Amino acid sequence: MAATKDLTNGKPVKLILGFGVPLLFGFLFQQFYNAADTAIVGRFLGGDALGSVGCTGSINFLIIGFVMGICNGFAIPVAQAYGAGDHSQLRRYVTNSLWLCIAFAAIITALTLIFCSDILTIMNTQPNFFDRAYTYIFTIFAGIPGYFLYNMTAGILRSLGDSKTPVSWLVISSVVNIVLDIIFIVCFKMDVFGAALATVIAQFVSGFGCLERVCRGYGILKPEKGEWKFSPKHVGRLCTMGLPMGLQYSITAIGSVVLQTAVNGLGETYVTAITAANKLSMFMCCPFDAMGSTMATYAGQNVGAKKWDRLNKGIGSCTLLGLIYSAFAFVVLFFAGEHLAMIFLDDNSRYMLPLVKQYLTTLSAFYFPLALVNIVRFFIQGMGFSPTATFAGIMEMAARGGIAYLVNIYGFAAACFSSPAAWILADIFLIPAYFVCRKRLIKKNETPELQSA
Repeated sequence: MAATKDLTNGKPVKLILGFGVPLLFGFLFQQFYNAADTAIVGRFLGGDALGSVGCTGSINFLIIGFVMGICNGFAIPVAQAYGAGDHSQLRRYVTNSLWLCIAFAAIITALTLIFCSDILTIMNTQPNFFDRAYTYIFTIFAGIPGYFLYNMTAGILRSLGDSKTPVSWLVISSVVNIVLDIIFIVCFKMDVFGAALATVIAQFVSGFGCLERVCRGYGILKPEKGEWKFSPKHVGRLCTMGLPMGLQYSITAIGSVVLQTAVNGLGETYVTAITAANKLSMFMCCPFDAMGSTMATYAGQNVGAKKWDRLNKGIGSCTLLGLIYSAFAFVVLFFAGEHLAMIFLDDNSRYMLPLVKQYLTTLSAFYFPLALVNIVRFFIQGMGFSPTATFAGIMEMAARGGIAYLVNIYGFAAACFSSPAAWILADIFLIPAYFVCRKRLIKKNETPELQSA
C-alpha cells in the first residue's frame, strides 16, 4: 500500500516544497501537452488553425475550469477528514464524490454539446475560424467525463498527501498526447480534430491511472459495508465546497469570454498573437497553480487537525516563494519571451512578435498579484470557506468585463491589462477575507470554556 503524507507536522516551507514540487511537475506536463497541441497545430496547420483553437480558449476554461473547481472542492472535506483522522467519514466523502461526478459529467457533457455552436456564435468567432473552432471544442466537450475522472481521483490522492501519482500519470499522458498529435495531424491529416482527440484520449489515460491507485493503493480508501450508499448529508457538504469552487472558475471565465469576444473583434492577427502569448504565460504560471493546490491541501489537513498556529506560517512561507518566483519569471519573459513564443508560431507569423512581447511583458510584471490570488484563495477554500472565495471570482469577472469595454476604445493595449486588473481586484478582497475567515474558524472551534474566558 502507498504511504500518505501528513502536512500537519514539520516545517511549513519544507512541507510545501516537498508536496508542491511534484505538483509543479504535474502542472508543467499538463501545460506541456497542451503546448504540444498548440505548437503542432501552429507549425503544421498554420496561423489560421492556431487562431481557431485559440479563440476557444476562454469557453474551454469556462467549462473545464468548472469541472476542475468542482473536483477540487470535493477534495477539501476529504483532506479535512484525513487531517482529523476520521477514515470512515473520509470514505463516505470519496464514494459520494463518485456519484456526484457521474451525474455532473452526464449533465455538463450533454448541455455543452447541444449548445456548442450557439456559444461560438455569441462569442463573435471569426467566420474563417468558426468551422475549425467548432470541431475542436466539440471534441473537447465530448471528453468531459475524462476530465472529471482525472480531477476527482487526483484531488482525492492529493488530499491524502500523494502529489506524485497524479504527476506520474500526467507524464505518461503527455507522451501519449504528443505521439497521438503527430500521428493524427501529421500522418492521418486529421487537422484540429486530431489535436482535440489526442488531448481527450490522454486525459482518460491519466484519469484511469489515478483511479487504479485510488482503488488499490490505499487501504483507508476501501469502502466498508454501507459506505457506498448515497448520503444526503455528505452530498450536501461536498456540494457546499465543490459548487462554489466550480462557480468561481466559471465566473472568472465569464469575464474571459466577454474579453475574448471583444478581442475577436480586433481581427485575426491580435487573436493569434494573444493565443501564442497566453500559451507561453500559462506555462510560466504553473508554479502558481502548484502553490494554490498545495495550500488547499495544507489548509485542509491543518484545519482538520485544529492546528491554527500553522495557518499563518504556511501562507507566509508560500507567499515568500511566490514573490521570488514572480521576479524570476518576469526577467525570463522580458528578455526571452519573443524567442520562446516562436514555439507556437510559424515563420509567416513572425511579424506578430512585437504584440506578443507587449502582452507578455505586461502580464509578467503583475505575476506577484497572481501568486497571491492562487495562494490565498485556495487557502481560504481549504479552510472550508469555499463560498467566500467565490467572491474573488466575481471581482475578476468585473475587472475583465470593464477592460472588455475599454478594448473597444483603446484596442490591444487595453487587452494587455485585463488579467493584471483582475488579479489586483481579487487580491483587494482575498487578503482581508483570509484574516476574517481565520478568526471565525478559530472562534467556532473554541471550547465553551475558552469562549467564556
